[in-house]
Amino acid sequence: MCLLGWSRLKGGYHFSHQLCIEMAVDSSAVVVLIIFYLVILVVGLLAAYRVKQKGNEIGELETSLVAGRDLQTSIGIFTMIATTVGGGFINGTAEEVAKAGIVWTLAPIGIFIGLNLGGAVYARKMRNARYLTMLDPFQVHHGNFITFLIYSTSLTGDLLWTASILNALGSTLSVIAQIDLLVAVLMSGFVAIVYTMLGSMISVAYTDVVQMIFILLGLVISLPFVLSNENISAISEKRDTWLGHLSPAYIAVWSDLLVAMTLGTIPWQAYFQRVLSMKSSKQAQILSFVGAVGALVLAVPPALLGIAGASADWSNTTFGVSPVGTNQSSLILPLVISEFTPKIVSLLGLGAISAAVMSSMDSSVLATSSMFTHNVYHEMFRLTASKRELGCVQIFAVVFFGCVSMAIAIWSNVIYGMFILAADIVFVIIFPQLTAVLFFPSFVNSAGAFAGFFLGLVLRIGAGEPIVDLPVWIYFPYYSEEDGGQLFPFRTVSMLLSLGAIVLVTKLSRWACLATSAGCGYKWFMGRNESNPNHLVRQDNHDGNEKDLTQYSNGNRETAGQCEASKRMWIRCQSSGEDVETDFIQG
Repeated sequence: MCLLGWSRLKGGYHFSHQLCIEMAVDSSAVVVLIIFYLVILVVGLLAAYRVKQKGNEIGELETSLVAGRDLQTSIGIFTMIATTVGGGFINGTAEEVAKAGIVWTLAPIGIFIGLNLGGAVYARKMRNARYLTMLDPFQVHHGNFITFLIYSTSLTGDLLWTASILNALGSTLSVIAQIDLLVAVLMSGFVAIVYTMLGSMISVAYTDVVQMIFILLGLVISLPFVLSNENISAISEKRDTWLGHLSPAYIAVWSDLLVAMTLGTIPWQAYFQRVLSMKSSKQAQILSFVGAVGALVLAVPPALLGIAGASADWSNTTFGVSPVGTNQSSLILPLVISEFTPKIVSLLGLGAISAAVMSSMDSSVLATSSMFTHNVYHEMFRLTASKRELGCVQIFAVVFFGCVSMAIAIWSNVIYGMFILAADIVFVIIFPQLTAVLFFPSFVNSAGAFAGFFLGLVLRIGAGEPIVDLPVWIYFPYYSEEDGGQLFPFRTVSMLLSLGAIVLVTKLSRWACLATSAGCGYKWFMGRNESNPNHLVRQDNHDGNEKDLTQYSNGNRETAGQCEASKRMWIRCQSSGEDVETDFIQG
């Protein structure tokens, strides 16, 4: 078994060494894993059978992507928590507490605030609009070009996130069960792909319930054994280590990371997929609020395990040295469970970590494939595609993106750094774009959206990322090689500048359009006729002809029959004073 070592130097991560240990495969661990995976697979397949029945009643695409908008609140809460409290969350919390201290462990509090903010501000807006994916408001307002740019950014983040947690699981299994990374990644990925492919959102939701139970059992049962182990010294003696320290020079960096973690929690399809699967907007908000509390509570066990790892005497273990001291801090959670608990308990802990990783992987793969099927394949290329065709495309997309994630996890050595970069780009680019198109669409056009996208991308890439050897060529104020590189809150500032560019360029482009006699009718790029901001253009689902939707843009009443005839236009219709909700929204 060879473990890659990373060290954090001057604000970034650098490859330092690899530690090789010869061990035999633990057959008991393999048996326990197989049992865990079989239980999850059976639950997923049973849920997939329910999908087949429900799809005949509601419609296959809506059932596949948002569970027919009929997900029970309790199941929704479980799947929201399980998706948030994934492999990266529990492993990362334990690692950061042991390495940098609680003061720098920002993910739990950031996600807590982010989910509450998402529930209070974004969930109701998205659910009332009855969107199918996070990309729908972009496609309605901007058309395909901007939508594809946003999708590419989201796709990159999802793939690298999935690959990073799969790679972390492979490392975990290699430590506890001595299973080769290739075998671990393929086995875990295969199970997740199978039930996601067959049951989509409903299978993912119900398997998340099982995975959540496994996570709770594994971590909670492990805690008493770890904290009472003789090799864990008095925790209070190592208080300075696990509390951490925040010097005045790094307050801006700390604040920047907290803002990015908080607001960066929102613009992900995996989050909105659960919001859009609820029966009502009120339930969608409850889902976010309760999920936030659940995620914060479940940060406690891995944080305590991280504290134990920072306080342990590692000289009496089979590992021999502290993982933090050998730049193996990413393995702190599995090593603490493996070294300081009885065999059967460590196997339960292994199941908890595996379940956490799978709960994140299935959500990420489903999110990516859903946007591809609905927004790329259907909306951009095949508006006349049948339900059966879209179902086949969805299955293909799940398998394809799942396999791509596994390939990255197996063959790339810089996954974590790439994910950090991708997550930053999601925050800097998608968050301001989503906020703008949802809350002040009249101040946004496609020219502004493109300018904001380009500026955000340049600013974040220019700030550099040491772990992937991305050089710095934009030196923000207070830059210092000696103190860790960028000490300026460049992520937050880049996001705000991107938002400002969206609004400013929109105003300038509209002024330019009004100043010319030709106007701005380039619909593929602009998404609407800029000479009349209320003029909307969409393609009809049946004949591919464009229809003028201006008459609908002010919320005029339409009959239920007219509403049904206007599918693919996202119009919210009314009949006899009562809302007739279809898959549309006012432009």
